[in-house]
Amino acid sequence: MQSLGHSFTVIPSIDSTNNYAMQMVHARLAKHGDTWFALEQTKGKGQRGRSWLSSKGENIILSLVLQPGFLVPMQSFLLNAAIALGTYDFFQKYAGAQTRIKWPNDIYWCDRKAGGILIENIIRSEHWLFAVTGIGLNINQVSFPEDLQKAISLREITGKNFEVIEGARELCFFLEQRYNALKAGNQKQILEDYGQAMYKLNEKIKFKKNGVLIEALVKGVTADGLLMVETDNGEQEWLWGTAEWIV
Repeated sequence: MQSLGHSFTVIPSIDSTNNYAMQMVHARLAKHGDTWFALEQTKGKGQRGRSWLSSKGENIILSLVLQPGFLVPMQSFLLNAAIALGTYDFFQKYAGAQTRIKWPNDIYWCDRKAGGILIENIIRSEHWLFAVTGIGLNINQVSFPEDLQKAISLREITGKNFEVIEGARELCFFLEQRYNALKAGNQKQILEDYGQAMYKLNEKIKFKKNGVLIEALVKGVTADGLLMVETDNGEQEWLWGTAEWIV
């Protein structure tokens, strides 16, 4: 029986599905698999404090509650990889082989951003109690703000219109498959699949690191989530947030 999305609540409008899900957790009103889907999000949260903008009723905006107690907090990238893969699996089903995961957790199609993931954790005494997982995917939106000209949606890719709530439920199914694989101990396979799905894998591209442009070959990712690259100074492993993609 599917657990992720088994409780699926549609909210007409909310500031942030992640904020709402976190409030439900703190109020002890949330359990593993509970999912909240919003038709409109007024203050969506992205990575590193950025906002996530979405047209009303046109995209997938959801947050689900996970209780990944089978992992320890230092294994957080494994959960990130599983969620990214589940989202990738769903999007690739419709958008095809050009779908990739841009390290650490953006969904790209060719060189354009189709979605993002934000995971916020509750950890107590080294016990991973909850992971509130927010996912935003561009589905039917065709007009984006000027500063988001690199965004793309499923509708733009396929020429088809999608039912977003039905799509969100299907996304939960794909997430469930990857989550269960991780829980079953298939960590090596999760990391291998993530590596194969990586954006710009085995390509040499430019990054900005410490204010300096660096050309580096993308080689993969470590089990801890470090980006493995090869530069003129040899092989390096970069922590997320220390290098900016220049594509």
